[in-house]
Amino acid sequence: MSNPFPSSSNVITAWYHEAEEARRTGHVETAQACLDRILAHDPGHAGALYSHALLALDSNQLEAAQRWVECAIEVQPHPAFYHTLCVIQIKSGAYASAAQTAQRGLAREPDSLALHYVLALALQVQGRHQDAATIYRRLLELKPDHAAALANLGSVVKEMGSLDEAERHLRQAIALAPPYPGARANLAHVLLAVGRYEEAWPYFEDRWVNFLDADGRPASERTQLPLPEWKGGHPHVANCANGPNSASAAQGALASEARLLVLPEQGHGDSLQFVRYLPLALARFSRVGYICPPPLRRLYEESLCARWPGLVMLDDAFPETGDWDWQCSLMSLPMAFGTRLDNIPAATYLYADSRRAGQWGARLAALPNPELPRVGVVWAGGHSGFTDDKARSLMCAQIAPLLALPYVRWISLQKTDDPAKRADAANASRLIDWTDEIADFADTAALIENLDLVISVDTSVAHLAAAMGKPVWLLNRFAGCWRWLRDRDDSPWYPSVRIFTQSQRDNWNDVLERVAAALPIQGKPYRTFVR
Repeated sequence: MSNPFPSSSNVITAWYHEAEEARRTGHVETAQACLDRILAHDPGHAGALYSHALLALDSNQLEAAQRWVECAIEVQPHPAFYHTLCVIQIKSGAYASAAQTAQRGLAREPDSLALHYVLALALQVQGRHQDAATIYRRLLELKPDHAAALANLGSVVKEMGSLDEAERHLRQAIALAPPYPGARANLAHVLLAVGRYEEAWPYFEDRWVNFLDADGRPASERTQLPLPEWKGGHPHVANCANGPNSASAAQGALASEARLLVLPEQGHGDSLQFVRYLPLALARFSRVGYICPPPLRRLYEESLCARWPGLVMLDDAFPETGDWDWQCSLMSLPMAFGTRLDNIPAATYLYADSRRAGQWGARLAALPNPELPRVGVVWAGGHSGFTDDKARSLMCAQIAPLLALPYVRWISLQKTDDPAKRADAANASRLIDWTDEIADFADTAALIENLDLVISVDTSVAHLAAAMGKPVWLLNRFAGCWRWLRDRDDSPWYPSVRIFTQSQRDNWNDVLERVAAALPIQGKPYRTFVR
């Protein structure tokens, strides 16, 4: 960003130009010294105050950057200053404040493209989709070829359930600014949500640009390894002249010798859904290694490695690449295998250890009224920093009408480090909660093995139970994740899943009423209530 406010004093103007040149060329100390010299002579020099903010912003010192730019605004409320303050507030997660700042700036410059954009972005990340869409559309009236506004509007209307419109905006953005990975990733979600898998998977390869860390901030870039990427077909091992890791493998041996390293993806739910592809990869490779998140390792070793000796779970760190010939990210395997709606593999592929399951079963049998149907429940997802987590999660108090139903043994599967997501005192007495004794997903699987049904929001436990073939009733948010498709109450990924989707955004009452109506009542066999 450039500073719009030089000083009229010749000497101070020279210092200012020197500071700006130093800042633009990365000479931070020189720039700071010049700016401090200016402010010693003219404490109200708006340009110097603003340049200090830009230096702090460049080094990610957000609090200092905000202080400097607010001082600049006090001296001279220029729209560019408001825009920078918005950027700082968005980076700090102060989205509501950012929206207010943008509106203050727009009051001074109503046609500012930059301020319209940051206002819409601040509204978007707050989940205020309709308001964000209005601002993006206003921006596009001012500049119809604004690719970023088109891409973000596509993402917003996708969340509003308008998939056709979303596709149109995203394709326009890609056409204006190819290859535009962010727009391609969101277009993939649109196509996947309507089941156009073959068309979607190539766009889905750009999914990395939208990944977030546990705090909801943009994650690091995709890990790069010195191995060729396997994208399907029959792999080869490079000949001896090229070495085992050479990408020029065309003259090598066939799959009986090739070894595939599968890289992990973002969440445990992703892993639980897509590990079904690892045994399939053994038909193409002599050995398949998966860099496994620790909470999943014991489950996978017992469910998968014990049945397929060529499959190995690796520590949650990148191994020596000399042991492997090819790499593939876990969620790229569906594309590698040409997955369509009609050929999704392996409905049931995860299993509980019988000894641990027996221990949980004995404890459940010792409870009063052991004949009651056992229903596991998860009302909130993990990763509280994610925007989507708020949309997919309920507070425990919201499911109180379900927990109050008689003739059901409610078992908590709500494992969380966020105290706000634990059962409140009023409902804890209605739940059997042994989650503090659960160390990993193998323990969770053993408890689930003893249940008749799992009712869960869209989180990893739903994937685990479904991959075990256990009946799962999914509490699904409006315009939910692509993997559950749209306008369906079943899942081609998991035959045992029944989906209860919000008919209106944030309206969980309707969902819970439908679930309650489908639950068993006294005197009827439980199996009649599970599809």
